[in-house]
Amino acid sequence: MTPAARVQMAIDLLDQILAAARNRGAAADVVIARWFAERRFAGSKDRRAVRTLVYDAIRHCGEVPVSGRAAVLALAMRDPALAALFDGSHYGPAAIVEGESVAPAGVAPAWLEAAFGASGLDAEERAALLDRAPLDLRVNRLKTTPDAIAALFDGARALPFAPDALRLPEETAVDRTEAYAAGLFEVQDGGSQLVSALAGAAPGMTVIDLCAGGGGKTLALAAAMDNRGTILACDVDRPRLSRLMPRAARAGVTIAETLLLDPGREAELLADWRERADLVLVDAPCSGTGTWRRNPEARWRLTQAQLDRYVDTQAHLLDVAARLVRPGGTLIHIVCSLLDAEGAGQVERFLAAQPGWSAEPLAAPAGRPQGQGLRLTPRHDTTDGFFVAKLVRQC
Repeated sequence: MTPAARVQMAIDLLDQILAAARNRGAAADVVIARWFAERRFAGSKDRRAVRTLVYDAIRHCGEVPVSGRAAVLALAMRDPALAALFDGSHYGPAAIVEGESVAPAGVAPAWLEAAFGASGLDAEERAALLDRAPLDLRVNRLKTTPDAIAALFDGARALPFAPDALRLPEETAVDRTEAYAAGLFEVQDGGSQLVSALAGAAPGMTVIDLCAGGGGKTLALAAAMDNRGTILACDVDRPRLSRLMPRAARAGVTIAETLLLDPGREAELLADWRERADLVLVDAPCSGTGTWRRNPEARWRLTQAQLDRYVDTQAHLLDVAARLVRPGGTLIHIVCSLLDAEGAGQVERFLAAQPGWSAEPLAAPAGRPQGQGLRLTPRHDTTDGFFVAKLVRQC
């Protein structure tokens, strides 16, 4: 493909991604994978160049662009070499016309920028939400050691704030290794590992992972428990939950069981577990603003109404979780969001509504206090963005 043809392909692909974002369709990485699967003529260098241009354009545009062309033109206005490829050549983009639409630069839609400001994130913190994400592994201590896994990969280095974490060069193909197939490690952001560790799971505990999803934190909890005790992993998403037990088997986890829940009937289905848990982890559904480095187009999908629904769901799940914790037990609230409405504000609401509970300060090697919890950010901690709080039921 010619360089100009690559630019036109990026424009066409961005149009597909924008349509998916507006219509709540597939995520950008899925759209891209399908696109190239249908266009085998694009070689590896072509795919890499197009993908890079697409994601550069996505990261550059805070508001939803009117078109893929407007998004790429925003980059071309800053890059004469790119602008020169708008030459009207065969398979290339049409020449630039004076006055045509150019997408404005920004971090996020204006309403979200305001919400970040109200949550204490300055311009540099917000800009870092769109940096490229690193590749982190959680070494499975049930089967091996960080040193043994580090020896398998060039450039691997330990993360000081998560004892089982390794950071690898971004392009390392970890999922095609024998070590991955044998369950010696999982791909998991270092921040996700840290907030899991702050839950304080220990051997012999009864633990409920109320929003387990595919099981990343369930497996981390099982390793911290040395495969001794009980973990009940719950979720309302059947396809995601169905992936947990095969992952557990690969990792050698034997203490986990799953329970599929119905939205709105969680308390009823968990009645037998009432006041039995030493620890309940609520990794609640959220806006995902802390994970934009991995899915930067997600900020085009989020609306105020959707955020409000997330906040309501989180409040409901925390109330359900509170009934499951034994006296003296712990509830951990986690969101991969940097908005106070989903983090510090949720903790304040919970404590006001639940007598007999208190927030316990978290001592951690990373993060900073935010309200009555702890917040991790990409700029300050080089992790995905998280809020975590430890809530303790009085005896």
